[in-house]
Amino acid sequence: MVLCLRWIRLKVGLGNVWRFPYLCYRNGGGAFMFPYFIMLVFCGIPLFFMELSFGQFASQGCLGVWRVSPMFKGVGYGMMVVSTYIGIYYNVVICIAFYYFFSSMTRVLPWTYCTNPWNTPDCAGVLDVTNSSAESSLNFTQMLNQTLKRTSPSEEYWRRYVLKLSDDIGNLGEVRLPLLGCLGVSWVVVFLCLIKGVKSSGKVVYFTATFPYVVLTILFVRGITLEGAVTGIMYYLTPQWDKILDAKVWGDAASQIFYSLGCAWGGLITMASYNKFHNNCFRDSIIISITNCATSVYAGFVIFSILGFMANHLGVDVSKVADHGPGLAFVAYPEALTLLPVSPLWSVLFFFMLILLGLGTQFCLLETLVTAIVDEVGNDWIIRRKTFVTLGVAVVGFLLGVPLTTQAGIYWLLLMDNYAASFSLVVISCIMCVSIMYIYGHRNYFKDIEMMLGFPPPMFFQICWRFISPVIIFFILVFTVIQYRPITYNAYVYPSWAITIGFLMSLSSVICIPIYAVFCVLRSEGDSLLQRLKNATRPSREWGPALAEHRTGRYASALSPSIESQLEVQLLNPEKPKSDEAGVAVAISVGSNGSTHSQDSKI
Repeated sequence: MVLCLRWIRLKVGLGNVWRFPYLCYRNGGGAFMFPYFIMLVFCGIPLFFMELSFGQFASQGCLGVWRVSPMFKGVGYGMMVVSTYIGIYYNVVICIAFYYFFSSMTRVLPWTYCTNPWNTPDCAGVLDVTNSSAESSLNFTQMLNQTLKRTSPSEEYWRRYVLKLSDDIGNLGEVRLPLLGCLGVSWVVVFLCLIKGVKSSGKVVYFTATFPYVVLTILFVRGITLEGAVTGIMYYLTPQWDKILDAKVWGDAASQIFYSLGCAWGGLITMASYNKFHNNCFRDSIIISITNCATSVYAGFVIFSILGFMANHLGVDVSKVADHGPGLAFVAYPEALTLLPVSPLWSVLFFFMLILLGLGTQFCLLETLVTAIVDEVGNDWIIRRKTFVTLGVAVVGFLLGVPLTTQAGIYWLLLMDNYAASFSLVVISCIMCVSIMYIYGHRNYFKDIEMMLGFPPPMFFQICWRFISPVIIFFILVFTVIQYRPITYNAYVYPSWAITIGFLMSLSSVICIPIYAVFCVLRSEGDSLLQRLKNATRPSREWGPALAEHRTGRYASALSPSIESQLEVQLLNPEKPKSDEAGVAVAISVGSNGSTHSQDSKI
């Protein structure tokens, strides 16, 4: 039970309460839900199980697992590149949550009324209306009918005060010093937690895993009692069949599934490598995937009930009521918080929840990068100085995130979210699936899982891995290219040079795969190209379970006696701790270069 809660704590993050609602809103509400569930069933859950079983079987990070077929180690490097991009802008979202958290520590939330210096004449606050007389309410209603677009105080606070949004992605303007300070705070928190060891054990995991649902439920109950909430929920649930035929909607649904489940980040493989060898990762994958996506759907109900209320109040359609980009959560949620009694308290609790959700995923991202670097270098010097590697990654991540705190930062954040962490995730997962099923061989992999779990993967997963998942991903990619449209941020259309940068970011992770494949083939032994290809794709002698006690069957004689004794010495090294003070087991596994890495349970 606690192990499942730890995984839920790890995988339920900002992608559920921040990214899913804005993608759903941008793609027509109900039009997004149908492809979302199709992608979950036929791609998300199967590939989630594949990554968990892959990392758990080999007890390796996202680079070390590719002993299964060395030519495809570029997939692991591509995962590292994706994790780097996501880690840069993900922490910017956390820093915005920190900013709202600190701003909530006041008697009146600053986005409650339209009486602030940053507000415009178009601002229409619901509490401004309810506190006025009936006559002024009538005049206000008449004024709404004569105005094409009204804005809420929470949206003006977001755009005109927090961001001071510029008019173009190339116009960076000034660095928003409050956001820069919060970005520094978020990176310091991530670094300190990682070097201390993030332990989610005992009663702590019950709080961290359930607290978000308590806050979301409070907001949901308040949201559905508001006037106009039903309109928003109907927009959320009613499919728009013309949009369902749009490849962009399917592409966004696929990217969101991979994003929220963490597929192709490398984090699933890395964290699964710390599981016990015989852990039932099949059960975990089903429970975690369904819980994760159910959380996204639940957060959607909260958001769209609030959007329905805002649309009713502002006199506009639900599709035009708020920010269509990453700022939606920082407009709709704060608007709902102002309607709760003792709103500053609830606001503090809500943004504390967002910070917890974001940090859990950020720990995973940073640990994936650090573990891959340490395991790949693999010498004793860098293993002893893992803290400095973590510090270096954190400092570089902070510096690369500084441009995202400028007045044009939200444009860059959306660009990275749409290109660096979108279709590259889908492509990497597809290539991983094909390489395991058709290069390593599906029969070999099914036997590996049976040796580890005691039963082969169910027939549905076998069919999805071999046929359905790769075919669905392939057709989505093809039709997305055919129906391609440049991204926009509300009415702003990105210039061609910015879109080119986006494509380069997306390509930078995928290009690792063919580059490393060519490099590996050139280094392989063989008199002909065909022989080199065979040697490059053949599993190395070190492939298989990390511990000698688990190397049975065809793996029993895979290692030479010298390598086997070396592993035994490393794994029995008395200097490696067996457990922490709280009694949480420390998992020890073999690094990608034969070194061992040990880590407190962070799941």
